[in-house]
Amino acid sequence: MSKNNYKDILFKIYIFIFISIFMIFIILTIFVVFQKSFSNLASIIMDKEIQFAIKLTLYTSTISTIICLIFAVPIAYGLARYDFFGKMIINSVIQISNSIPPIAAGIALLMLFSTKQVEDIINRLGLDPVFSVKGIILANFFINAPYMIRILKGTFEDVNPKLEFVGRTLGCSVWGSFFKITIPLAKNGLISAIIITWINALGEFGTALMLAGAIRMKTETLPVAIFLNLSAGNLDKALAAATILIIISIICLFAFECVQKCSTKKVNY
Repeated sequence: MSKNNYKDILFKIYIFIFISIFMIFIILTIFVVFQKSFSNLASIIMDKEIQFAIKLTLYTSTISTIICLIFAVPIAYGLARYDFFGKMIINSVIQISNSIPPIAAGIALLMLFSTKQVEDIINRLGLDPVFSVKGIILANFFINAPYMIRILKGTFEDVNPKLEFVGRTLGCSVWGSFFKITIPLAKNGLISAIIITWINALGEFGTALMLAGAIRMKTETLPVAIFLNLSAGNLDKALAAATILIIISIICLFAFECVQKCSTKKVNY
């Protein structure tokens, strides 16, 4: 066996060691949480507080993901397809809220919606997000929309613009070619973006905490339930809430991997 072959084997072993260490670390962490909580998970899930937190988490994550999608699709498509003055600046500004620490983002939102002029407008519209469920949805949107835009921008860039042009030469309008050609071709990317954004919204804590507060049975999502119960010394409830979040996230992660695998198979085919 040549010297280069030995080096190749050593390099693969090196990679395998680091993969193994990282996987063991993750699996052990998840296993410890499951081990501590599974014995009384069923009884704690029946608790009204935990049920409220589950429902509120699923509701706010779903609504915020839908709002993110409504904004992200046209913005991402515009950034992917058109060149215009200041595009780089717009790209950078859009990603700011995803780049700053969540707690800082939450304080910034709280200051904005506590400003008298803004507060008067949103009060008239009945959309005050401060210490309310609307605040959780807004916080999720503020943090996750830039991430979805980034994913969808890459997805739209992978769709050949010549196909849209062909559609327009065959009589499609810009709207028609977008919905009949671009969206179907970008379907897997859209599904992946929705799943990842929804998972991120499930665990959003810092921004929502600053804007919506941690009010038991009002703005209590699963991350807030973990925080409140851990602060109160109720470890069982905190672990149960964490376990539920982990289970939902793992299921969504497998769904994401399935979408990616299907996408790869189609491309290879």
